[in-house]
Amino acid sequence: MIYTTLPHTDLEVSKICLGTMTWGRQNTEAEGHEQMDYAFGQGVNFFDTAELYPIPPHPDRYADTEKIIGTWFKKTGNRDKVILASKIAGKAEFTKFIRTTGFKRESIIEAVNGSLSRLQTDYIDLYQLHWPERNTNFFGKRGYKHDISDHWQDNIHQVLETLRDLINEGKIRYVGLSNETPWGVMRFLEEGKVHASLPRMISIQNPYSLLNRLFEVGLSEISMRSKIGLLAYSPLGFGVLSGKYLGGMKPANARITLFPHYSRYNSENTQRATQKYFDLAQEHGLSLAQMALAFVSTRPFLTSNIIGATSMTQLKENIGSIDVKLYDEVLQGIERIHEEIPNPAP
Repeated sequence: MIYTTLPHTDLEVSKICLGTMTWGRQNTEAEGHEQMDYAFGQGVNFFDTAELYPIPPHPDRYADTEKIIGTWFKKTGNRDKVILASKIAGKAEFTKFIRTTGFKRESIIEAVNGSLSRLQTDYIDLYQLHWPERNTNFFGKRGYKHDISDHWQDNIHQVLETLRDLINEGKIRYVGLSNETPWGVMRFLEEGKVHASLPRMISIQNPYSLLNRLFEVGLSEISMRSKIGLLAYSPLGFGVLSGKYLGGMKPANARITLFPHYSRYNSENTQRATQKYFDLAQEHGLSLAQMALAFVSTRPFLTSNIIGATSMTQLKENIGSIDVKLYDEVLQGIERIHEEIPNPAP
């Protein structure tokens, strides 16, 4: 395994992070435990979860993923050997069964305390704002329509104050962002810089894959100049970059088969690009999944690559991608395809 350091900390994390959003829906508790056992045995010491998981969210399964991780910690006693990340759900219509009060002080405190209880731990190493509370373009939304009545930037100071207080209580150690824009990242960093008592955002968890390289425009420069590390999610684009959906295939228990309304990675251009990446991988004796993951893992702005799997076969292949070297011919081929079909799944 390869390890990196979370920016502005002394925490060493594996460059492969174990994503967990299928546990409790597509995967049972026993399967979640099996995945954690294997990943931990392979040197993966970084687990990412959220109060929202499993996905798709549903009131009857609220936070089941965190509960599964909690029972594994209790069973194995490995809590102090794992860097644990979780998130608070933002204000959005499809999560109103959690709360509708966004990132107000009492909401953040409630969310952290709930996660600590379910995870059976006294602290969370990295606590993230799952997506912006303000009106902006995220989750595959193209374009930005400004709402002049939206003054959410006035709340940033209060959010950071609350997170600071939770850090001082020892309930969380560090804080990060997710699904954030360049404006949002810089605004949080600016507030933390002007007010020295406030915590600094150290990471940003955004989508990044061969099908969505928008992080490279704006955010990558911020990441490298301001040292805020990318935790890349959906590096296989909901499994599309395994190639299993090519030719109209609909494999059983696969995410897009089960949840076709998740159309972010299911457009005609996405299929065209995926076929080209598949052919390139085949030409060089690589699996598409390992080529796609290795590309993400070698980006200079990446801190950790969040993989997810519903089977042990997938998990082993995904973790094994850390040992795959992409030669210049492969990288040049990737750039040619990207130039032809850029970012088909924003």
